[in-house]
Amino acid sequence: MAERATRLNVTLDGEHAEKLSRMAERAYTQQGTLARSLLTRAIDEADLDAETMVQLLDGIPGALERANLGREQGRSGRTISLEDL
Repeated sequence: MAERATRLNVTLDGEHAEKLSRMAERAYTQQGTLARSLLTRAIDEADLDAETMVQLLDGIPGALERANLGREQGRSGRTISLEDL
């Protein structure tokens, strides 16, 4: 059975985008190919205990605010049913 792939779009800040570009040039490969390889390795090596997950989420700018907004929207009924997506 064939493995199912999922496509993700990732936005990097300028500093990380430039670093990825330099790394790809040195590796003689496309940025997307290198980014996919790096992300796959990071996911494979990630320790998904509760403390690590909290640290990861705390590192996402605005994550807590967005989560609170989503909770508020859900409680007030400002949602879209899954069937409508």
